[in-house]
Amino acid sequence: MMRAIADFRALSDNERVTDLERILALWRTLEASGADYVLATVVQVEGPSYRKPGALMMLTADGRHAGTVSGGCLEAEVASRAWWLTADGPAIQRYSTADDDGERPYGSGCGGVIFLLLERRATAEPLLVALERAFQQRVPLGVATILDGPEIGQRAFAGIDNAEGRSDSLYTVAEQALASRTPFEHKVTVENIAVRAWAHYRPARPGLAIFGAGDDALPLHRMARELGWHVLVADGRSHLATRERFQLADAVRVLPINDLPGSSMDESPTLLGDLRAEDAAVVMTHSFEQDSKILAALLGLAAPPSYIGVLGPQRRTRELLAEAGTLLGLPGGATSAQVDQWLGRLYAPTGLDLGANSPETIALSVVAEIQKLRASASGLPLCQVRAAQVEIAPQGNSGDNIALASEGISTRI
Repeated sequence: MMRAIADFRALSDNERVTDLERILALWRTLEASGADYVLATVVQVEGPSYRKPGALMMLTADGRHAGTVSGGCLEAEVASRAWWLTADGPAIQRYSTADDDGERPYGSGCGGVIFLLLERRATAEPLLVALERAFQQRVPLGVATILDGPEIGQRAFAGIDNAEGRSDSLYTVAEQALASRTPFEHKVTVENIAVRAWAHYRPARPGLAIFGAGDDALPLHRMARELGWHVLVADGRSHLATRERFQLADAVRVLPINDLPGSSMDESPTLLGDLRAEDAAVVMTHSFEQDSKILAALLGLAAPPSYIGVLGPQRRTRELLAEAGTLLGLPGGATSAQVDQWLGRLYAPTGLDLGANSPETIALSVVAEIQKLRASASGLPLCQVRAAQVEIAPQGNSGDNIALASEGISTRI
């Protein structure tokens, strides 16, 4: 049987690595004491903005805060006015850093407009409960929020157990956001009043299973946790798969290598850490026996992880796959055609070509490739993807006018 070393329960404040985790930790502390708080949510942006709709920031009466709603330029201004702006209930507040709004009071320089929903505990608590539940269950969440009228700040949720809805119409909007995976605004009727509802989709927390607990797995698990991913570290060597070595991991487990691949992998998914089809897995034990058995177990799943990366040269991966075919009981082992088919499904060698030659740079290349695939991104330099077309026209003594065609930005200097 597999022995579970430790599962993720709680981290100290300096180990909480994402905005949401910091916000949830602060929220639990405030709830325990019954203290009030202000939650700021980005509900709309116009033009360029560092944070996108759905970004959160929590403020306390004694000056603490968690999360961000900008690149650092708006937070102080939001904190200075949030308490009196919400004295009579939730409010929408507009923050602009565009040139035509004057002296750029918040110093962003982004040139965009951000709309924040500011609210106290009474309406914010259901959202935080839903976010924590979705985070722990690793499920996507659809959220519908009323933005005006007497019911401003009321919400409905879709995608979590025991989801609650303020009204059938608002819950329907939350379900639509969950199904479409896109944000939108929609008019709904609540208590015979037509109001604006903002629908938002929050994806499930990504998962990464690192099969291998050597020293090169340490930076990989740290980087993945910095991104907020659920991280499992598993290895057949109990002296390496320890909580002391992988303190940030959500779970650290000793694999029952002798039981792999096994005929009951789908019936007993915990052998491989309860992997999900949308997860990523990286095989990097540096042990031929372990790697081949782990690969055989992964390939034998009815729904293997969407990303399976293998560290090391492709020649070695071919040998691993040939052995995996034998372990899976294929007639005569894995044929060359079967190995080619499997290899086409794998990312081997794992990672992007970043010139990596150290555990840290290799980890960066692996994380970058997984993120690229999850986001369906190009992986090209942003200076190419979002290149600005610059036109400079003389303006006499008044200076130059530089029009940035990218993202529709127009800036005068």
